[in-house]
Amino acid sequence: MTNAQGPAARQAAMAEQVLADGSATAAELAERFGVSLMTIHRDLDELERQGIVRKSRGGVTAQPSGVFESNVQYRLKTMRAEKAAVADRALKLIEPGMAIMLDDSTSTLEIARRLRLGEVTPLTVVTNFLEAINLLSDQRGIHLMALGGDYDPLHSSFLGVSCVEAIEQLRVDVCFASTSAVHGGYAYHQEQHIVSVKRAMLDAAARNILLIDHTKLARVALHRVVPLARFDLLLVDDGASAEALRDLDEHKVPYEVCATTTATKGSDDRAGAT
Repeated sequence: MTNAQGPAARQAAMAEQVLADGSATAAELAERFGVSLMTIHRDLDELERQGIVRKSRGGVTAQPSGVFESNVQYRLKTMRAEKAAVADRALKLIEPGMAIMLDDSTSTLEIARRLRLGEVTPLTVVTNFLEAINLLSDQRGIHLMALGGDYDPLHSSFLGVSCVEAIEQLRVDVCFASTSAVHGGYAYHQEQHIVSVKRAMLDAAARNILLIDHTKLARVALHRVVPLARFDLLLVDDGASAEALRDLDEHKVPYEVCATTTATKGSDDRAGAT
């Protein structure tokens, strides 16, 4: 590719490639976009500043780590069949007349997609996730309560003290949440400001359901969110290993394994995105 486009267009194309592939080296990007390594690094610095990617030694990644969460646009592409499987099961736990809370995970976004079908109404849905708000804002039969706060483009959600305070004024029947990692009887997440909101949500619900895909089992991240005992039920897809499920059994975690349809199973095996 020749360097015929300006920096903004090049950076947008670069971000699209990295989000699609998960990672890239600076040398690969320089060759593809026909610019110098110095220019590529300036572009990557800007994309990192925007929270879209993270620079690593010799390149860039959109994938999560134990310290950094991945960009929401990357998370929307990952483990889609597995998230759909647990969302299908979660939907059966929702009854007309309930008030439910959805966190800012792409796992619970799959619940919002199913609620758009209008088969479970009337319903009150409380969320801080802009993606879910946009999905449900025009849905008849759903009373949507959007939690405000400081907007975080990396997560496409509203966070911070004001969000926590808004949650503390509410009481819902069920909170559906996801975290980045589960291990040794605890749920983990990479970022502290996300942890405080998730904890407030769990405190505001009569019942808590954890939705995870199998790649999150036997993993840890920087911050403990809560003990798994805080959840009434953990839903995981059928890609979970016997060893990982034994760990849940040893910690007396109630869980259900949700069947993934064979038509879409394994369509995207990139790991660790909530």
